[in-house]
Formats: sequence, C-alpha cells, structure tokens
Amino acid sequence: MQFNGLKLKEKLNETLKAVLPILVIVILLCFTIAPIAPGILLTFLVGAALLIAGMLLFTFGVELSMTQMGERVGAAMTKTKKALLMAALCFVMGLIITVSEPDLQVLAQQVPSIPNGVIILAVGTGVGVFLVIALFRMLFGIALSHMLIAFYIAVFGLACFVPADFLAVAFDSGGVTTGPMTVPFIMALGIGISAIRSDRRAADDSFGLVSLCSIGPILAVLVLGMIYHPGQTEHVSEAIPVIDDTVELWGLFASGLPTYMKEMAVSLLPIVLFFAAYQMISRDMKKKALIKIAVGLAYTYAGLTLFLTGANVGFMPAGNYLGQTIAGLPYSWIIIPVGMVIGYFIVLAEPAVFVLTKQVEEMTSGAVSARAMGLSLSVGVSFSVGIALLRALTGISVMWFLVPGYAAALILSFFVPKLFTAIAFDSGGVASGPMTAAFLLPFAMGACQAAGGNIITDAFGVVAMVAMTPLITIQIMGLVFRLKESRRHREVQRQQYVALEAFGDMEIIEL
Repeated sequence: MQFNGLKLKEKLNETLKAVLPILVIVILLCFTIAPIAPGILLTFLVGAALLIAGMLLFTFGVELSMTQMGERVGAAMTKTKKALLMAALCFVMGLIITVSEPDLQVLAQQVPSIPNGVIILAVGTGVGVFLVIALFRMLFGIALSHMLIAFYIAVFGLACFVPADFLAVAFDSGGVTTGPMTVPFIMALGIGISAIRSDRRAADDSFGLVSLCSIGPILAVLVLGMIYHPGQTEHVSEAIPVIDDTVELWGLFASGLPTYMKEMAVSLLPIVLFFAAYQMISRDMKKKALIKIAVGLAYTYAGLTLFLTGANVGFMPAGNYLGQTIAGLPYSWIIIPVGMVIGYFIVLAEPAVFVLTKQVEEMTSGAVSARAMGLSLSVGVSFSVGIALLRALTGISVMWFLVPGYAAALILSFFVPKLFTAIAFDSGGVASGPMTAAFLLPFAMGACQAAGGNIITDAFGVVAMVAMTPLITIQIMGLVFRLKESRRHREVQRQQYVALEAFGDMEIIEL
C-alpha cells in the first residue's frame, strides 16, 4: 500500500506539472484579450479537474495492466517460432486495439461521404497489416529508415490521386489511431518481442512499431478516398453550451459521463477478451499477477473515462470559443504565438506521452531522459500548432508543409543514431492524442470560422502537423547527442594520449 501511495503521489506531481500550465494560460487569456462567458470558464475548470484525476488514474493503471499484458504477449508470441501464427496474432491485435481507440470514432464522423463502419474497419486493417510488417522488421533486423522512406513515398504517391479536400482528414487519421489505448500496448509488445533477442540492436528495434502503425491508417484512408471520391463537405460546428447555473453545469457533465463510460467499456472489452484467451491457452501467469492486471485495468478504465469526459465536455467548447474570439480581434495574428505557447505545454498532458517518455528513459538506461524527450516534443508541437493556425487564417494547403517536413525527417534519419529515428517516428503518433483532438482542433476550427475559411480543408490537418514536427525535433536531439558522444570520445582519446606521453619508452613497454 505504501508503494502504491508513493507511486500515486509521483503520478500526481507529473500530472499537475502537465495540466496546470495550460490552466494558467487559458485563465490569463480569459481575463485579458479573450473574455469568455463565466459558464464556459466554469465548464473548462471542471473539465480540468476531471482531466487531472483521469490522467492520474490512467498513468498508474497502464503500468499495472497494459504494459504487463503487452510485454508478456510479445515475449510469448515470439517464442512460438511460427511465423504464420505470429503474423495472425499481430494482425488480430492491431485490428482489435485500433477499433478500441476512442479517437477513431471522432475521425469517422468527420467524413460523411464514407460510412463510419467502413472507415473504422479500413483503419483497423491498416494498423493490423503494419503491425505484422513491424514484427518482421524486428525479427529480421531490417533498417527502419529504409522502410519509412518506401512507405512514405507510397503515401505521397497515393495522395496525388485523392481529392484535395480529403487530404487533411486522411493524414489526421495516422495520428488519431495511435492514442492512449494503442500506444501502451504496442510499445510494450515491442519490448516483449525484443527481449528474446540478445544482439546489441535489440533495444533500438523495440521502438518503431508505433511509427509503422501510424502509416497504415493513412494509406487505408487514402485508398478509401480513391474508391469513394469524397467531395468537399461543409463541417457544422457543435453549438457552444450556455450554462446559466451550477445545476445546468452538473447536467452537462452528467449527460456526457455515461457516454464515455460506455465508449471505454466497449474499447477495453476486446483487449480484455484477447488477453483472457491468451492466458487460458498459455497459463503462464500466477493469480497474484492477474489480480494486479485486473486492478490496473480498472484504474485505466476509470482514468480514461474521466479524462475523455473532461477533455470533450470541458475543454472542447473553451478551445473553440477562444479560437473564435482571438482570431476575431483586429490583430488576429496574435493567435499564432498564443497557440504556440499552448501547444508547447499541451503535449505534456497527452496520456500516451507519459508512457513513451518513461519507456524511452528506461530502455536507454537514462541516456535519453524523459525530460529531454518532453522538451523536444514540446518544441515540435509548438511549431506545428503555429503552422496549423497560420493555415487556419490563410487557407494554405497542408501538403505545402507535410511534403518538405517528412522529406526533412527522412533525410535526417541517415545522420542520427537509429534509436533516435525509431523514437522520433514513434513520438509523432504519440503526440497527437485526445488533447489535440479535444482542444487544439476546436481551437483551430474556431479561428478558421472567425477568419471565414473552410473548416474541412483549413482547420483539419492540425493532428497531421502535430504528428510531423516531433520527427524533426527529436532527430535533431539525436544529432546533438551523436556530436556530444563523438566529442566526449575524442576528449577521452586525447587524455589517454597525454597520459602516455608522461611515461618513458621503457615504462610504456612494461605497460
């Protein structure tokens, strides 16, 4: 119990550090350049409280459940030595986990010209196929950078045949499908698979699964765009709720909570059933370990339910209203630096970012600290939000940024340590999670609406931008790391040379 208490205290400190800066920035905006109705501000504050409680329970629960499940399944799966069985299991897991992702439901609703079930199935299939590809990459030690180049050439090649109005939604799909349900399990799966390898590149290859699984949905949705030929559609923004008293405020959250309780139950159920079937077949876990996982799943369920309720009910209206208000000012350009500051801090509140930064620090034995990872992600997301808001105000096509951005990221992959390339491309999918969908996207939509732009073409694409820029910033961090290591190595050699010069010839011979 004392151990759990210490863990919860540590998680609470991390959660407060992530959420409080966003809270302070929004309150400052509300009392300065972007006045909002008291009801919306109160809704935002209640949402923030739920967000803090949800993140606390989620991060604690993931360590107890999803991480343990993924590592055990990954290790057991590779011990079978049967390629077809491993491929089948990977495909089923990829499909199940992706269909469980709450953000995928949001994406499907944005494309009225394609049935929701078709999009969800196509995206799930894309993740399943690419999880199989990622498995064989790890088993055969294929260079991640070569695969990324080949697949991104295919992505941008297909993009040439898809309606321009559909491109932003297609690229957003790669980010929303690697969220709080998918990332912990897939990353733990990679660690479990790499654990049976004894070569020096095993740790490097444990990363990269998320990056490849982010490509599958983009390709799947682009193919759907070629089949269905979705035309330009008008997006109707949801009405911002008007809260007159505390009873109405309670009613707003009370009506949203059961919805997300049901969503998360449906999301977790396939994963629980899959793991239960695995345990019945393998029987390799003791009762105590299973109870620990069950408790962790309960924490995860409660945490994600509270988090999504706070983000979608509390943060979404505030984000949209702030975007409209600031972009409607005579000096509307100020929304770009304001958005960059919000983006800098908001990525640290993403649930899956906690999982990634901690696992990177553990797997690299502290060589890449969680703090350095957080800083690189914050800088990357800050730039991406600035670019996204520039697009919302001006209507510049998202492809003018995605093509050179991915080209730069792929070129950098030849000059940085392979581990940093894998971490960087994993980070892209992780950074674009529920907070991006619940606050940054409505913020950009509000700005676009105030500027008189088209929401589908100009506001959508925020997720794609947030997923792209960390690929560059984290690889730049890897380049700096390599230069420092090289300098340190040269300094050690110089000191050894100086020390040898102090000895005479006979002493050196004796040595």
